[in-house]
Amino acid sequence: MRFSLTALCLVVWCTLAAAQNTTDLPACATSCLGIALERSTCAATDTACICQDKPLQASVQGCVLQSCTVKDALVTQNVTATSCQAPVRDRSAKFNAISISLGAISTTVVAFRIAYQHFAAPTSLGRDDWFILLLLCAGLSSTFLNSFGFVSNGIGKDIWTVPFKNITRLIQFFYIQEILYFAQIALLKTSILFFYMRIFGHTDIRKFIWGTMIFNAAFGVVFIFIAAFQCKPISYYWTSWDGEHQGHCLDINAIVWANAGITIVLDFWMLTLPLSQITALTLHWKKKIGVTLMFCVGTFVTVVSILRLQTLVAFAKTRNPTWDQFGILTWSTIEINVGIICACMPALRLILVRFFPRILGSTCQGTSDLSRYYVKSASNTGNHRSRRHFGTESHARSSNRDRGDAESASSDGPEGVSQGIMFTKSFNVDFHDETRLVPMKSLDSPSPPDPTHSKPQGAKDDW
Repeated sequence: MRFSLTALCLVVWCTLAAAQNTTDLPACATSCLGIALERSTCAATDTACICQDKPLQASVQGCVLQSCTVKDALVTQNVTATSCQAPVRDRSAKFNAISISLGAISTTVVAFRIAYQHFAAPTSLGRDDWFILLLLCAGLSSTFLNSFGFVSNGIGKDIWTVPFKNITRLIQFFYIQEILYFAQIALLKTSILFFYMRIFGHTDIRKFIWGTMIFNAAFGVVFIFIAAFQCKPISYYWTSWDGEHQGHCLDINAIVWANAGITIVLDFWMLTLPLSQITALTLHWKKKIGVTLMFCVGTFVTVVSILRLQTLVAFAKTRNPTWDQFGILTWSTIEINVGIICACMPALRLILVRFFPRILGSTCQGTSDLSRYYVKSASNTGNHRSRRHFGTESHARSSNRDRGDAESASSDGPEGVSQGIMFTKSFNVDFHDETRLVPMKSLDSPSPPDPTHSKPQGAKDDW
């Protein structure tokens, strides 16, 4: 990609002689400065006037861009900026801090999720867990590139202050990061979709989840392939900036905009999948709100994706890439790490419920109103639903022992006439927190009746 300069601070030969050697300025730039100075009202020794004369700057800028190579133009900008004492800008430390912090947080939440699933949960690691592990590995690779590839090669600085070899290296790392980003987006959505499959795999929405998963896989593979082979030869991606090499590339702006647009649309679609099933769940309305809010956490990723769009306006056409592409790298880093954190939120809640049951879990002893909060009792119909939760459990045991014998059975009626069969019934009721959500099949379908609790014909319950 070719880079030109937006502004060139001017300085005359006498000013350059006082500041540094005139040999530091390319010959093409020296000629442009001399021509512009002849038409300027600034004195040759008035450095402040020369540096602030915008018409003069514009005249020299056009001349340098036509007469000088990209490298000569960068040297001219560096020399004149130094002579005019322009401030040196550097945001690399800020970028490094954001990348490392988010990488550490993402690693921590994934470690807690996998440790809980492996050691505390009765089920083994699911496919959603394996994909989140793959995503974390790709994310850590990006964090490593951010610190040792981008920061050390000039990201967050003005391009004319960066050595030429560092510019080439930085664009090479950007090529790798672009491929990693497309792969990370696909892995993140795959992990979430497999999580949906564990929850809603028994419902009619299963086919929509599989369809979305196939589309997401194809979407990811296509963009990874395009990113890898967008230039011919491939090396032209990181050598084209100086204008000294031959080759051609696809419109990278069109590629990143297409990817961003499809990603946002897919985010909204994936949000509608679980929300469409909430009303069908046999849960208390308060629990439905909680489940809805849990799924809506994923909108944070969509918000970040939308905010990232502003950095794509002049992605490939920037004239100061080491400075301007700070934004897209920062927002891409935030987007991936926020996605990892949001994907682990359900597991983090289970961990908190397990260790802080009185605050986040459910506790019921005996008979209380809390049981009606978790289970809509269907005592009139005889339907009972079982809830299983892998955090703290509470058990309510109800026992009704009606003691009777043949003597009590005949005491209130005619002799030899039985008033009914008296029997003893014991049962256990387990109340659990449904926000585990996996599996949810038991929440939507009543448990089959227990044949051992069927009563003989003509018998009655004595409560």
